[in-house]
Amino acid sequence: MASAPSTDDELFDEFLSANGHETTPAGWDHSYNKKQCPECGGIHDDDARQCSVCGWFPER
Repeated sequence: MASAPSTDDELFDEFLSANGHETTPAGWDHSYNKKQCPECGGIHDDDARQCSVCGWFPER
């Protein structure tokens, strides 16, 4: 028998996973040799750390 999740976040992630949702942190998408923001679709140079269009940045 599996052990119960220890935090509310783990329980929520388990629920989302069981219902077909992705629970891994979002990262940059790649389009050719550029980074693409997963939130707004803005295109940036490969050295970008934050989206200059919407302000999104990947969680570390």
